Amino acid sequence: MSKIKKKRVGFAVDMTPLVDVTFLLLTFFMFTAKFKSEAESEQKFQIKRPEAAADTSKLPDRDLATIKIAIDSTSGDTSYYYSIIDEVQRASVYKSMQYSEDESKKAMVKANIESLERLISETRRTNYKTQFAIDCDKRIRYKYVEDLVEVMRKYGATAFNFVTEKRQ
Repeated sequence: MSKIKKKRVGFAVDMTPLVDVTFLLLTFFMFTAKFKSEAESEQKFQIKRPEAAADTSKLPDRDLATIKIAIDSTSGDTSYYYSIIDEVQRASVYKSMQYSEDESKKAMVKANIESLERLISETRRTNYKTQFAIDCDKRIRYKYVEDLVEVMRKYGATAFNFVTEKRQ
């Protein structure tokens, strides 16, 4: 006699745990990702930073004004660029500087040494706790950094950070 074979019953996979894990991973990567700031996406130059032996401090997340000294890729000249992280303070400083509406919306503005004097003094006036950071290209002449430090010293911004790359 022949045996009666049972029909195969298909199996079902519960997709709920897979979807849960997928969304947990997605939210984890979204919260830990670091995106480019507005100032970084607007810049038309590349800074090759000098290397330092120890990375002892990090730049603050708030109350920070960054002055970048770079070689402009379009003209080839050395230029100063000024940016403030806090949007409210940035709007206040740019308004007092009487920038045009287009420039006042930018996160970073191009400046010369005279306008840097006014920008630094206005930044110190609007928020005295604002810290400064100098981010400069290692290919520029020391004269540009020296001029900037003199302007900062004139307005009492004697404590500042230099942005460098960590030496391997």
